[in-house]
Amino acid sequence: MTIEEFKATLAQAGPPLELTAPLVALWWDAKGDWVRAHQMVNDLETPDAMAVHAYLHRKEGVEWNADYWYSRAGSRFRRPAFDAEWQALVEGLL
Repeated sequence: MTIEEFKATLAQAGPPLELTAPLVALWWDAKGDWVRAHQMVNDLETPDAMAVHAYLHRKEGVEWNADYWYSRAGSRFRRPAFDAEWQALVEGLL
């Protein structure tokens, strides 16, 4: 799946079944459902899930929590702007 195809799925009522949990979280985030997005990665311990978890907490405005998850995940996806970070995460996880 390309990023363009991923973005096209946002018109659907639910995420594609073949997506990993971190990508489903980013899908729900793009749909404006932060809570559902957070639930998808909250209990996962993979570097990809932790990177999405960090992004979500930064977007929430809780920097100390975001910093904790960034330190666990590494900062390979972190970008100054939320849109750029979301894009980097999706591209890196597809």
